[in-house]
Amino acid sequence: MSVRVQREDFDVGAELAALAAGNKRVGAITSFVGLVRDLHVREGYHREAVSAMTLEHYPGMTETALEEIEAEASKRWPLEATLIVHRYGRLEPGDRIVLVAVASPHREAAFEACHFLIDWLKTKAPFWKVEDTPKGEQWVGAHEGDDQAAKKWER
Repeated sequence: MSVRVQREDFDVGAELAALAAGNKRVGAITSFVGLVRDLHVREGYHREAVSAMTLEHYPGMTETALEEIEAEASKRWPLEATLIVHRYGRLEPGDRIVLVAVASPHREAAFEACHFLIDWLKTKAPFWKVEDTPKGEQWVGAHEGDDQAAKKWER
């Protein structure tokens, strides 16, 4: 199980190849890669151009929160390996923000755990996002859809 918070970009192919290298119990690997978009939909309809996004975090606190989310996934599903790589700093449209990858003996567990991890990261990970728009800097608040997605995993 691995969590990294970093400024640098990551190589998705290399990360996935390393995730379960040599582990013959793995029958499935699923992954999610989040990217910076060039627009933001506010209030469900208003589209605003985005030229960059800056992500801030508290070192130590952020890694601990991600490790707790990862531990919860490992309690719920039979996982052989997980990886969360989350970037911070200034990112431009098209840049990778996050990689979530899960290796499991079974595909259904891999799919569900990956889905769970990204849903909980969106709502429980302590990152603060500000977008550069034509109107200036705009803080990105919580989205109702993200909260609803995370609720389906509550016990």
